Amino acid sequence: MKRRNFLTSIATITALSLGPSLPSFAQSPQNFGLPNLPKERFHSVKVGGIEIIALHDGATRLPLNEKYVTNAPFAEVKKLASDLGLSTDYVELPFTAYLIVSGSRRILLDTGLGDFGTPTETTGKLVNSLSRAGYKPEDIDTVLISHFHPDHISGLRNRAGVFTYPNAKVWVSNKEYDYWMSEKNMQEAPERKAAFEVVRRVFIGMPDSMLQKFEPGGEVTPDVFSHAAYGHTPGHTIYEVKSGQKSFYYIADMINVPAFFARNPEWMVASDINPTAALSVRKQFLSTVAQSDALIGAFHFPFPGIGYLRQEEQGFKFEAVKQ
Repeated sequence: MKRRNFLTSIATITALSLGPSLPSFAQSPQNFGLPNLPKERFHSVKVGGIEIIALHDGATRLPLNEKYVTNAPFAEVKKLASDLGLSTDYVELPFTAYLIVSGSRRILLDTGLGDFGTPTETTGKLVNSLSRAGYKPEDIDTVLISHFHPDHISGLRNRAGVFTYPNAKVWVSNKEYDYWMSEKNMQEAPERKAAFEVVRRVFIGMPDSMLQKFEPGGEVTPDVFSHAAYGHTPGHTIYEVKSGQKSFYYIADMINVPAFFARNPEWMVASDINPTAALSVRKQFLSTVAQSDALIGAFHFPFPGIGYLRQEEQGFKFEAVKQ
């Protein structure tokens, strides 16, 4: 594939969490106007003695159509959007990564879109947000990847192929790496071909000293624990930060936009590769975390994306921390 076409395919797939499944989402997000970015580009909270900093990577707008929720009537989805005062034409999809500051450690949770988002005016802001928070890419010693969708890994390398976080160890689950690096899997899923190519752009040539593969279910770095949350992708992994009696869960894409999928946890988003497994994981997690006082952070929640899940009659409500 020619480099220009390859880069275009990366931008197209940034239909972003949804692009690999929905060709119609390759429409330019600018058809719906540019998203309104928050004035605050980073937000800090304390979890015991550990600081968690939400880092805004940007936002895009995607068509709200019958493919977005795969197991609910589109009329019901549109009615919910209308009832909540949201657009019935598009979905506003934000992107937020998180920085863990623990002693001398600087641990980044996912890397955003880097140079490859669309629209360029409102995506790829992570490094700038990191700078506003007082840190440089060289300060990051660890990157924990939740899964290999392009909006989570594209920021690991720039267009020239240079690693954005040169001093970091990059941790990925074995199951996620093996799935996306398989030529057989790529041939059997032509609708995700562009996503497989993004993975190769990012990981081929990554030094062995940088890439760290692991099995979820244990402590990956001090006070940070991994949990298998397979379904959205084959190796989708979430992370828990513990300090004393306090916890923060980074749930990545376990829940897409909360207005739709926290209120209706049984709804399935089109980007789930195994929606049945994703639903099972989501139900188990939600029933546990809603009864605790744990903070959560998610990649596609409205910035800063940190808050609490509270159980309601029908589903769950996300209560954001006060800014």
